[in-house]
Amino acid sequence: MPPVLMATLGIFLLTGMDAVVKGQMQTHPVVVSIFLRFVMGGLVALAALAWLAPPKPSHSEIRANLLRVPLVVLTAGSFFYSISQLPLAEAISLSFLAPAFIALLGVVLLKEKLDRNILMALAAGFAGMLVMLLPKLQEGVSGSTLGVIAALFSAIAYAFNIILLRRLAVNQHPATIVAFQNWGPAVLLLPFALWFWSSPSGADLAMFLLSGLLGTSGHLLLTYAFSRANASRLAPTEYTSLVWAAIIGFMVFGEVPTLYTFAGSALIVLGAFTLARR
Repeated sequence: MPPVLMATLGIFLLTGMDAVVKGQMQTHPVVVSIFLRFVMGGLVALAALAWLAPPKPSHSEIRANLLRVPLVVLTAGSFFYSISQLPLAEAISLSFLAPAFIALLGVVLLKEKLDRNILMALAAGFAGMLVMLLPKLQEGVSGSTLGVIAALFSAIAYAFNIILLRRLAVNQHPATIVAFQNWGPAVLLLPFALWFWSSPSGADLAMFLLSGLLGTSGHLLLTYAFSRANASRLAPTEYTSLVWAAIIGFMVFGEVPTLYTFAGSALIVLGAFTLARR
């Protein structure tokens, strides 16, 4: 499968996983839902390990994967909280700020040149965020406002995360990376999940297993794609998630994107495309 098609399919599966978890968070605490999503994803990842039989990771590779675990928890935790408070398409639109943060991190951490495209992308991205935030600010501090803040934090954490993933994907087997990416967060979240525990029904467990299957499959496809193509080539596939989110959000949750969402999304995507032209 060509890397671009592989990444597009991966994004579709991950958007479906987001929708499943969003539905479960309506009846279970956020932290419990995230924990069970990682546990079920971990079970699927173990099956993938048994099937693909990748080489055993070295001690340095294990350390590198474990270093990502807190970032994965921060990224996923803040994002899932945001979709519990916001329409699916709106939360995913805000996640498109990540490319601008990745470019900014390149300037700060890697001493890359701060050119006009980066500044334009940052300006467009933050303008889009403010457009989405405007009607919520008029309501005062609410769950939706906190959802926007969580989505913004998730985009920053994702920027750090994707840089580490790109380094890992070059040298390690995708199944190994995805296994650490599921079991590491599950172990880290276990005490918090126990504190807020809400017993799931059999139907709930089936839905969490579906989320794990969708998430693990999507991350495997993305990791394979990143190991075979440059990140800049695959970046535009991220924007297909907005289409999937709008369709799924409308069909499953009855969410109708507002004009503020469309306008803000357009500005954020414009900023991301400005970076892609560098």
